[in-house]
Amino acid sequence: MHRVHLRDFEGPLDLLLFFIRRDEVDVYDIPIARIADEYLEAVRLMQRLDLDEAAEFIYTAALLIQIKARMLLPRPPAEDGEEPEDPRAELVQRLLEYIQYREAGEQIGEQFEERQRRFTRGAANDERARLGPAEDEVTYRASVFDLLSALGAALERTVQASAVIHHDVVRETVHVDEQKDWLIARLTDASEPVTFRALAESRTKEWVIATFLAVLDLLRHQRLALRLGIEPEDFALEIPTATPHEHAALAA
Repeated sequence: MHRVHLRDFEGPLDLLLFFIRRDEVDVYDIPIARIADEYLEAVRLMQRLDLDEAAEFIYTAALLIQIKARMLLPRPPAEDGEEPEDPRAELVQRLLEYIQYREAGEQIGEQFEERQRRFTRGAANDERARLGPAEDEVTYRASVFDLLSALGAALERTVQASAVIHHDVVRETVHVDEQKDWLIARLTDASEPVTFRALAESRTKEWVIATFLAVLDLLRHQRLALRLGIEPEDFALEIPTATPHEHAALAA
């Protein structure tokens, strides 16, 4: 087996995705026995991995073992003629969500680089002046974990806020498509970039998650522009300024 260095991967799902793509496996039909064996062997060979990182990989390894065992057992008949639940369903869903986050992070990084290439020196200075002092500005390639850390911080604030509320809170249903429309309208009316923290202030957990997924989809389609480094574990959003070429395309 080719030796895998776990520090080359951002987390257990990244390692799983490596095996799936290397073997050209359909993510909806994962050969769980083979993938689980390869994953477990990689974890067994890990060296000098700190406890926190090891815990993440070992948890996923335990999940794979459980799924592998369930795949060997006869599935109970489903009710009302429906297909019995696939033991891999939860893992597939987590992988699909991770792929979405990862692709969004990669596209955001590419947009940052493209934007930096377009800047003249004068334009860059004007941009820095608009954003504030140079020491407060941090621009770098966005990774999926930059975005997830912002989501985690927003969810933690939501949980802390709900803990001090003594009255009953009605659980709301929030749809991603509705949040995309809301974000476009909210940012179109804004005179400056708006932070995700400000948007998520005093919101429910369901609202925060749906809005975060809406942000990812809008970024992926380049309907929003993102700035990092405004605040720790936060990012700012704005409607991107169309280039002359884009204006011409819209007018055509």
